[in-house]
Amino acid sequence: MPKTVLVIPSRYASTRLPGKPLRLLAGKPMIQHVYERAKDARVEVGFDEIIIATDDERIQKECEIFGAEVCMTSTSHETGSDRLAEVVKLNGWADDTIVVNLQGDEPLTPINNLKQVAINLANNPEASIATLATPLSSEAEYKDPNVVKVVSDKNGMALYFSRASIPFQRDEGLPANKFALRHIGIYAYRAGYLTSFTDMEPCQIEQLEKLEQLRAMWHGAKIHVAVAKEVPGHGVDTEEDLLAVEKILLK
Repeated sequence: MPKTVLVIPSRYASTRLPGKPLRLLAGKPMIQHVYERAKDARVEVGFDEIIIATDDERIQKECEIFGAEVCMTSTSHETGSDRLAEVVKLNGWADDTIVVNLQGDEPLTPINNLKQVAINLANNPEASIATLATPLSSEAEYKDPNVVKVVSDKNGMALYFSRASIPFQRDEGLPANKFALRHIGIYAYRAGYLTSFTDMEPCQIEQLEKLEQLRAMWHGAKIHVAVAKEVPGHGVDTEEDLLAVEKILLK
């Protein structure tokens, strides 16, 4: 397996929950919980490096207190992939390095999923990106525009991602929602592809759906999709999420 690294993008600014990475969960900043989850995964996956990527000195100082390696990045990045690409360039990683992205607001991400997405990319050389999904749990999820759906081909390569209910069932018969999966935002990238991706022009379908992965597909990249080995834990976007995750951690 090529060199494999894990990067945790972490921004201080958040519309719904300002200062989110430094909010306390069970007595520790949320970013520390995420980092400790990554360290647990390091044993399972064999990550060569774990880096927190941020543009805020408050996050940098807190992360250095608990011993994390921090990479300071530009404040002008619009997306997490832009921030990841800068980390790749600053560290000079080889093009075949596998870069796993663990969001800084996902303290309950299963270790098995981090391992799975890295191995899937390594085992599928035709893919530039690997990601995971879970089965849709209801008709309401299938119709919810806040739930991103993905449909794949027989080899597990994505055909399309959408907020719409895909595939559409024209006639009675097979239930359409059995052919789509709920996409979850965990990715592994090849470092060389990541740096070229951020130089690509956004495309119209990406702008319509507000889904960055459609830019990759528009420009011809293959994205490997697999059903996650474990249902991902609760992410943190709101005060309510913060309380819910804290209850889980305290158990």
